Amino acid sequence: MEPVTLFDSAAAGPPPLRLENGRAVPFADVPRYGFSFFALFLGREVDAGRRVAALFALPDKGKADVFTLLAIIIDDAQGTIFAVACEVEKEYPSLTPRIPALHLFERENHERFGLVPVGHPRLNPVRFERPDGPDVGVANFFSVDGEEIHEVAVGPIHAGIIECGHFRFQCLGETVLHLEISLGYHHRGVEAMLAGGPDGRTLALMETLCGDSSVAHSFAYCTVLESLGDAPPSPRGQMIRSLALELERLASHTGDLGALAGDVGFLSTLNHCGALRGDWLNITAEICGSRFGRGLLTPGGVRFDLDRKLADTLLRRLDVCVAQVDGSVRLLWDSPSVMARFSGTGGVSKEEAAALGLVGPPARACGLPRDIRHSHPLRDVPTPPELSLFPYGDVNARARVRHAEIMASAAYCRRVLELLPQEEGGTPPLAERPRTIAPEHLALALVEARHGEVLHLALTDAAGRFDHYKVVDPSFHNWEGLALALRGRQISDFPLCNKSFNLSYCGHDL
Repeated sequence: MEPVTLFDSAAAGPPPLRLENGRAVPFADVPRYGFSFFALFLGREVDAGRRVAALFALPDKGKADVFTLLAIIIDDAQGTIFAVACEVEKEYPSLTPRIPALHLFERENHERFGLVPVGHPRLNPVRFERPDGPDVGVANFFSVDGEEIHEVAVGPIHAGIIECGHFRFQCLGETVLHLEISLGYHHRGVEAMLAGGPDGRTLALMETLCGDSSVAHSFAYCTVLESLGDAPPSPRGQMIRSLALELERLASHTGDLGALAGDVGFLSTLNHCGALRGDWLNITAEICGSRFGRGLLTPGGVRFDLDRKLADTLLRRLDVCVAQVDGSVRLLWDSPSVMARFSGTGGVSKEEAAALGLVGPPARACGLPRDIRHSHPLRDVPTPPELSLFPYGDVNARARVRHAEIMASAAYCRRVLELLPQEEGGTPPLAERPRTIAPEHLALALVEARHGEVLHLALTDAAGRFDHYKVVDPSFHNWEGLALALRGRQISDFPLCNKSFNLSYCGHDL
């Protein structure tokens, strides 16, 4: 039975607009509420077990200092998506105290448009993108006073080849009282470049939004364009896209487990998984020539097909890789010293994860069944891999989720590779590309990337061009989870906790 919503009784407006993953709707169909009812409705939806996955501000072109707040609500249990909106002026009561998962969205809207959510706990910059705002890295950092309190600043420049990010710890001895994470040092302004599209560079931009999620982001973009053009993708192309998406996950999870092993000095798994990550990437390269899947996806389908010979080759390589990864990772579980470091370290409760809006492996490691492949599957994709949940919420659980997902994704890839040759001579992988785009429509696409839910939302203008294009990478949801995982822990646990989340600076700093 569906949870009761506010609209089951006396509603103060039309019901929320129901959306489907990969379907476009007229933007005018999204109901507009007064702010009080809008805030009440969102709070009731969260209480009913749903989540507010995004909150975007859209300037009103006809009225100065007037904005539309557009909220996307997801019900993972029922597989439903809703959209509601309201009109606000420059100041409005902050939604964050009631719905903590919206804290970064309100900060982003404040930074981009000057909207002031009155009562927001910390309106620090998200990406330092305002020309009239503070210089990059200048923020009102939280501080703790006391004779024995000391502060440790890490970054923004780090050892190795890695993007910039600043971590500021407030410590009592070795215990972390609070960790504040400041990003945005390499903000690229990609969303601004997408306005007015699509054009010849749009797909290339999507493939570079987040390097280790190139397939996921291009998958979401292609889905948006296909829905706006009412041009369903090729079923065979969808199968190959799904295969590439799982190969991307296999490479990432394998590398993550190797990195976790390295942080506790367990060199066997570190070395093996580092090499095996490359083997997964090379399987993707066999399909399209790019280890990161770039150039494979295109609106309508994919640019490269798989014949029986190539599928058989990939099957053999798949079996070898998954057996080696499984053996290497099981060394971790058989090592008491590794388990002593993983177990109980960096714990986040299920309730905390839900309140913060965590997604992907960090959410599933807290027992939250949040996986777009299961709750909101796209059309013509095979039955998804088995859902992997662990209830502990610590480093051990986040590692176990990755291992379980490696095995499930490998089995999924085997099914697809066995099925594809049987369909040779059928529907080609590349269907007709959309020739026109619906004007004044909203299109939403959700894809489960290697580290969680990717959300793409497009609004078109009267000419059928992108008026607004919004991207939410899963890291945008999950960085605060890392900060919470360190609270009350030893500062020496930070590298291990950080690797167990393995979030993207690039995906955050769009």
